[in-house]
Amino acid sequence: MSNGILVVDDNANIRHLLRVFVESNGFKVCGEAENGADAVEKAKLLRPDLVLLDLTMPIMTGTEAAPILKRLLPQVKIILFTMHADGTSKSVPSANGVDVVIAKSDSIKRLGEHLKTLLAPSGVSPNGNTPGASDTRPEHS
Repeated sequence: MSNGILVVDDNANIRHLLRVFVESNGFKVCGEAENGADAVEKAKLLRPDLVLLDLTMPIMTGTEAAPILKRLLPQVKIILFTMHADGTSKSVPSANGVDVVIAKSDSIKRLGEHLKTLLAPSGVSPNGNTPGASDTRPEHS
């Protein structure tokens, strides 16, 4: 059974848009947090399968929160969602336990692809199906 996705961003509008996108792709959002410290506390309680984490936030940034989240929940997948499309994508993952870095300027379709890839191996897929069972949507170019 899936615990869902924790959406973390300091902007309430972005959190709402991400929630709508995640849920429209058949995944469950188990909670929201407005900064890294809030994310750590909520992750302890909710034990999400994946954390969708903003990079730049007040109180505790995504890069500060990611290693703490990995220590608390070693199996959790982390997608760092950032406005910074520079070299961040090369240095952040290995240093902080982040699985994927996605620039907010990238296509939202790319986020959906990463959600499916990261969650499918653990038995979580859109609409609660076993990966590959009934989830046979064609790829679009």
